[in-house]
Amino acid sequence: MNTKLGLMAVLLASLPVAAAVADDANMLDRNVKQEQRIEQGLQSGSLNTKEAARLEKGEARIDQMEARAARDGKIGKNEAARIRQAQDAESRAIHDEKHDAQRGNPNSASSRRMQADVQRDINQQSRIRNGVADGSLTTHEAGRMERQQAHDDRLQARAGADGHVGAHEQRHIAMSEDRSSRHIWRQRHDAQHN
Repeated sequence: MNTKLGLMAVLLASLPVAAAVADDANMLDRNVKQEQRIEQGLQSGSLNTKEAARLEKGEARIDQMEARAARDGKIGKNEAARIRQAQDAESRAIHDEKHDAQRGNPNSASSRRMQADVQRDINQQSRIRNGVADGSLTTHEAGRMERQQAHDDRLQARAGADGHVGAHEQRHIAMSEDRSSRHIWRQRHDAQHN
């Protein structure tokens, strides 16, 4: 009987941790989906490079909010609510930009560069989300990864602010994303786990 009670106590104690991990994974999943919507807009021509750059600036702000919230290793209810509000606002901005009169040329070199950069964001955000979901990244580690994602998003926003992403700008972004990718890999394969 005591074994059953002990097992029940362990299960009940783990519920808040499981709920927190699920909340973190949901936030990170939303990051992936919003980046996918930006990439789809670029590919269809419903977003031009300048619009995508503005949206990447918004994504950087959200990533930075997540990084600050996770600094202490947990994201509180109020912090999570503010992040959800920012994600809702960004979602509306993506919708509005995709449905306005401005069009982009998905086959232009600049648009293809921005598409490649946004696709890289999707991949990195997916790796962070998967790391939180499988426990190979702690909330604190995921927060550090989000700070790096914010930096990469700001680089993309600056590069495309004039409506054109040049080859040199893309190389600079790719170097930063390579560093982020290596950091994600190292953190997912270290000894720390949720």
